[in-house]
Amino acid sequence: MNFKLIAFLFPCLLMASISIAQQKGKVIQIDIDTLLNARPVTTFTDGSLTSWTKGIDGGGDGDGYLTMAAAVFHGDKAPHALPDVSLIPANASHPAVKLHYDNANNWNNQARYVAGEGSFAFDVLHRKYTGMYLGLTSSEGPSQLKITLVYQDGIETKEFNLPDYYNDIPATDANFSYLVHDLAKWGKKDVMTEKDHHNIDVLNIHPDPKRILLRISVSKTKPGFLVFWSATGVTVVRKSIHGGGVNKKSPQPGEN
Repeated sequence: MNFKLIAFLFPCLLMASISIAQQKGKVIQIDIDTLLNARPVTTFTDGSLTSWTKGIDGGGDGDGYLTMAAAVFHGDKAPHALPDVSLIPANASHPAVKLHYDNANNWNNQARYVAGEGSFAFDVLHRKYTGMYLGLTSSEGPSQLKITLVYQDGIETKEFNLPDYYNDIPATDANFSYLVHDLAKWGKKDVMTEKDHHNIDVLNIHPDPKRILLRISVSKTKPGFLVFWSATGVTVVRKSIHGGGVNKKSPQPGEN
């Protein structure tokens, strides 16, 4: 047996296994409750509809979305509605994302709207992230966004052009994908105004995975009516070596 070769290969294999382990991450649903100022989704609660109040277009007064239970109760046939379960499953483009509407809750705000020029910001758990995914819609045209990422050691600024929520997103887009695709929309008194083709998009702002992220700021220029639905991060999870094995660190609050 070539002990010199084994002695040489073992640390190489060990470092490779640690490197692979570090690529795996935890999904964190970021707490944005204090930002929510709109209720754009009609829900079905205790046998009756609770209608949207600040919607997704027309300056928030034009149209909203419905949950599937609400649409079916209203009598819409084969509606393209939001799923009743607001945890949107992961796919190849994004992790599982929790939206803030709930059929069991008929009073809570569900999203943040920005009409015209404006901004908002939120803190994140202080981690290194491989991805940060924002659920968004822009109506009345696209919204030009400036994203400021505040790290422990400085800031980074990025700009994105969020497409109108009626527009299709190319499958090859490196930043944008669909969170919920091909939705109908409903006007006042929950009357369906268009039967399909509207979306909630998701934007990966691609944080630097080598830096600890603290806070995110989003600002937009005047054109477009913006709705911010959610923020979901995927962390870099470091592994440590204990007793000859590779052990994962304990989950932190807010991590799935």
